[in-house]
Amino acid sequence: MTTDFRLTGAALGCWLSALAALFLPAHTGWAVVIGALVLAAAWPSLLALGTADRPVPAPVRVLRRTRWIVTAVLFGVACGAASSAARVGERDAQPLAGLAASHATVRFGLEVTDDPRLGRSTVGRDATVVVPARLTWLRTADETRVDLGARVLVLARDRAWLGLLPGQDVEASGRLSPPDGGDLRAALISAGAPERVTPAPWVQRAAGVLRAGLQRACGPLPPEPGGLLPGLVVGDTSRLDPGLAADFKATGLTHLTAVSGANLAIVVGLMLMIVRWCRAGPRVAAVVCVLALIGFVILVRPSPSVLRAAAMGGLALVALALGRPRAALPSLAAGVLVLVVFDPELAVDAGFALSVLATGGLVLLAPRWTEALKAKGWPGFAAEALAVPAAAQAACAPVIAGMSATVSLTTIPANLLAAPAVAPATVVGVVTAVLSPVLPAVAEFTAWLASWPARWLVAIAHHGADVPDGVVPWPGGTFGGLLLGGLLAVLLIAAKRPVVRRLALVVAVAAVLGATPVRLLAGGWPPPGWLIVACDVGQGDTLVVSAGGASAVVVDAGPDPEAADGCLRRLGVRHVPLLALSHFHVDHIGGLDGVLRGRTVDRLLLPPFPEPAAGRSAVLARGLRSGDAQSGQVMTVGEVRLAVLGPAGPTTGTRSDPNNNSLVLMVTTGGVRVLLTGDAETEEQLSLRSAAAPGELRADVLKVAHHGSAFQDEEFLDAVAPRIALVSVGAGNDYGHPSPVLLSRLVRGGARVLRTDQEGDLAVVAEAGRLAAVTR
Repeated sequence: MTTDFRLTGAALGCWLSALAALFLPAHTGWAVVIGALVLAAAWPSLLALGTADRPVPAPVRVLRRTRWIVTAVLFGVACGAASSAARVGERDAQPLAGLAASHATVRFGLEVTDDPRLGRSTVGRDATVVVPARLTWLRTADETRVDLGARVLVLARDRAWLGLLPGQDVEASGRLSPPDGGDLRAALISAGAPERVTPAPWVQRAAGVLRAGLQRACGPLPPEPGGLLPGLVVGDTSRLDPGLAADFKATGLTHLTAVSGANLAIVVGLMLMIVRWCRAGPRVAAVVCVLALIGFVILVRPSPSVLRAAAMGGLALVALALGRPRAALPSLAAGVLVLVVFDPELAVDAGFALSVLATGGLVLLAPRWTEALKAKGWPGFAAEALAVPAAAQAACAPVIAGMSATVSLTTIPANLLAAPAVAPATVVGVVTAVLSPVLPAVAEFTAWLASWPARWLVAIAHHGADVPDGVVPWPGGTFGGLLLGGLLAVLLIAAKRPVVRRLALVVAVAAVLGATPVRLLAGGWPPPGWLIVACDVGQGDTLVVSAGGASAVVVDAGPDPEAADGCLRRLGVRHVPLLALSHFHVDHIGGLDGVLRGRTVDRLLLPPFPEPAAGRSAVLARGLRSGDAQSGQVMTVGEVRLAVLGPAGPTTGTRSDPNNNSLVLMVTTGGVRVLLTGDAETEEQLSLRSAAAPGELRADVLKVAHHGSAFQDEEFLDAVAPRIALVSVGAGNDYGHPSPVLLSRLVRGGARVLRTDQEGDLAVVAEAGRLAAVTR
């Protein structure tokens, strides 16, 4: 059966032109529209180049045969550019653009358009509630009212926003800010508490009742499967364990906790199977599928993301239900075309791209791969079980690689093992949600039944995340995505030849057999004999000092719990006998919950300077046994010796008093001296240098203070004279860290400079009495 590619060119042209137009002024988008229409109209004339005396060139003959494809692409380009240009013009219209640029404080009314969500929280900084909305009106300070219809994003500290549902109208006050661009949001609003909230539509209220009932039914279950099940069924991840979420991400199973075409396919596919078992005709099957689709959308809430997934999956499912599988790809292309014209912002939505690519992979690749495996003697169920996740992953891999700068080697095996459990968990979970309002006891029993396939998924995620080198680095961004896409395309085309398939198999087996002894001998990450690791946690600090076995001393927790936890997991750290915090800024304490996740922390060492007070209070609220460090204090943890060098006394009146009162530690481990300086700036460095005895500051390794800022004392650097300098800094930060002048100064002093923003985690190792650094 041949594949029908009609409308595919139009859909791709629309998508790409909308993507470009979102980053261009509106008049440029209209120019693209005019150019595409003119070219489409002139296309037949451009191809009429041959005469009786002059034969038609071969390229022109090819173009003539593809003229309808080119015309369709140009039509799609015109549609995408026109829709985007119109929306960009609305986005950039006055007076809202001017008010946002001036950060005006206004009174406003808006309609919530999607589920409010809680942003990432860190110790010392409350999580922000993020609310997608449509601004309907605003009133400025001079009481001027402006009626609008612009997309905005509300950022609020008040948790009352979390209780809102899509479709509710809200009145509040807040401050406008300009957006980053590249989408259709006209402004960001830092809002206060919501006021004058209208009731939600009945559909949203019904969905809320069912979702709350599902959560209640899952309450008695163990935390991990109980938190996972609502995510599998309706995309509610509010109780999902953060560690489990990280393992799902590492094994390529994150898509299971978001409502997508897969959820819709399971529910509607079950209804289609029942209808066909009853021997109903194609039209009845299509009607039942649509009704099941509507019911499931109500359950998971008809937010824009869910409606997009329903539209994408519904078109293909209806085509299959009507007995026209060749119409699946044209239906998918039509869905892309219609949805992007209706909402051009989808062109930059990674979730939309993954949904389209996964569906395309299932339509184009999975049937062929299934038939090929059957021809090799595979049973039908086994062929489909392998072909479906492999096809979806192959189609989505370039986008995932571009976004994450990694390629997961465990994704296909993990999805293959997970596939048998997803459908039962989803179907029984839906039954649980439907029963919960009327038969809560029965709903708890069905939730218990659904928890068993969920437990299987939990086990897959945990074991998959523990696979050594299961995730390998890859170039990120557009280049990385295109590179992987090109390699996969070449491999798929070339694999049609038996010789190429055999060669690919030989190369794959050789790579596995060759990598295994390297892994066993070299140990991968962490490197054997590691003494200290500077974790890549973004713009912040987390230093880990090996204390033997699964124990380590940790100094600072970075800004992000996930990053801190991930680094410690990679190092195999399960016990922290001592956790030291250099000071109470968020970039050093924000990831504290990540350090605590699944680990025992015996003692907390704090700086004596109590500011910022909110940061210190947030740390003490964790209830850990703690004590303030004193200058001259010496502690021993296993073979690790820690000496407190500073601060000798409180320093005030500086550019940043918390920085200049950072805890400064000299760590000695394996005969190597490591100086950890927190965010100490010029004033504290000068104080340390003045108070230190000759040679007391000299160290083999220096953790460069304050992410490599320019506020450094050169004589202090001379006194330390490090052989290795570790700079813990975030890529693309707004502070200009690290200072090029400082880096040059360190290199001239004989230090090897390593940066987490360029090399990832940085490990210092000692082998045969020699000091070395290894990067991840």
